[in-house]
Amino acid sequence: MNIVVLQGTLSRAPESRSLQQGELATYEVTTRAEEAAAVTAPVVWFDPPPSAWKFDAGDEVTVVGEVRRRFFRSNGRTESRTEVVARTVLPTRRRAQVTRALESALVELEGG
Repeated sequence: MNIVVLQGTLSRAPESRSLQQGELATYEVTTRAEEAAAVTAPVVWFDPPPSAWKFDAGDEVTVVGEVRRRFFRSNGRTESRTEVVARTVLPTRRRAQVTRALESALVELEGG
């Protein structure tokens, strides 16, 4: 099972890239644990809804998705990047929507 939940702050506003298959939104989400250093995770969202662009740097978000490692060629070398592929990105302040997204992930984990 490959499910990840991130709750953190956007390091910068989302960026858009056009792909042959559609649009891609990219985010950088910084998470903080009480006594650990901050960690920033790259997040991508394929064919996001219009609400994906309403975020700005500093916004608190909750991301539900899966971890993916992709490989690509750059400067004649094979490189890789580990990122979160989002199913949804929600403002953390929208508690009811966040709760539903987490409950859906939990049902999937339980095999339902």
